[in-house]
Amino acid sequence: MDFQPTVQQDLLRKAVRQFAEDEIAPLVNEMEINDDTPLDLVGKMGDQGFLGVAIPAEYGGTGMGHLARMIMIEEVGRISAGIAMALQVMQMGAGMVVDLGSAAQKAKYSPLLAQGKILVAPAITESSGGSDLEGLSTRAVDEGEYYSLTGRKVFITNSHISELAVIIAKNEGGAKRDFSAFLIENGTEGFRRGRMERKIGFHGCITGELIMENCRIPKENLFGDKGRGLAIALRGINDYGRMGMAGIALGLMQASLEASVKFARERILYGKPISNLAPIQFKIAEIYADLEASRFLAYNAAWLIDQKKKSDTQVSSAKFFSTEAALQCTRKAMDIYGAYGCMKDYPLERYCRDAQLLVPADGTNDIMRIIAGRNLAVKK
Repeated sequence: MDFQPTVQQDLLRKAVRQFAEDEIAPLVNEMEINDDTPLDLVGKMGDQGFLGVAIPAEYGGTGMGHLARMIMIEEVGRISAGIAMALQVMQMGAGMVVDLGSAAQKAKYSPLLAQGKILVAPAITESSGGSDLEGLSTRAVDEGEYYSLTGRKVFITNSHISELAVIIAKNEGGAKRDFSAFLIENGTEGFRRGRMERKIGFHGCITGELIMENCRIPKENLFGDKGRGLAIALRGINDYGRMGMAGIALGLMQASLEASVKFARERILYGKPISNLAPIQFKIAEIYADLEASRFLAYNAAWLIDQKKKSDTQVSSAKFFSTEAALQCTRKAMDIYGAYGCMKDYPLERYCRDAQLLVPADGTNDIMRIIAGRNLAVKK
């Protein structure tokens, strides 16, 4: 098996790393304070082709695929997990439109989404929880000439900066799993943004509510086939969302490894660098091993998606393993820094806060274990 990146993937990594260091790094401290997503940065990412990396060229993207997307998210996450989160959800929404939208929807929205001219927010989670999709309470009523939607979506990434939303709603009077998906544009009557959340991490990534009150949706804005809402949601979450979480985890672990090595070589105790101390070497070795194991799991899952092969077991495993590894690795890096790791002048405490947010996002890790375990132990 060849684990070497292609020339194209290697060039992408170098380009994204340079962009992240030049354009994102100077904004990190400001984002930690105001927690806003810099919209001019979104425009620059669109100009660089980052938003359309997994979108086919025929729809305005670069067509490099999901493994290339993983590499890009990893490099952005190395500098800012918040921007990496915002970026990966922008790509998730755009990818859902390209993969699952009608011909008319693709023609209307795809080029704009690939370039970052407009953004789309996938809106699935509700206050009752995100893992229990069948328990979603947002309702869609077929009124003949249009659909009427009523409900509230919470913890929606990019809620207040996206011009479009993909809403999953229960068809009124339908069977238990009778859900549909809808595209809603800003300015639609009965559709508005609610509160913005204050998170412990992912600063620079806006999270908030989307509210529908008898929101009238034209019939042509039905997204995918009627009754296929749950399948649409799961496809987007598996192929884009959970893979994005793994990519951010890789970025946080890479940043933690680099910071730990640099600090250990420079910090002098007992007249020598602490990098000479075996306990410090153990922690660095463990961070490296967790990073590499997570990278193999995540890259393999992304490759399977690119090959259009069944991937839910691999994606779920990559998500829970890498995000929990990120929790451990960021904590070990913080330990290496000692008291300095608790200071805002250093990025270690930010890495720990950001890593914590990876665990519940796009399906809790207990749900990931259920999916993987059920597939391996029960399904034939």
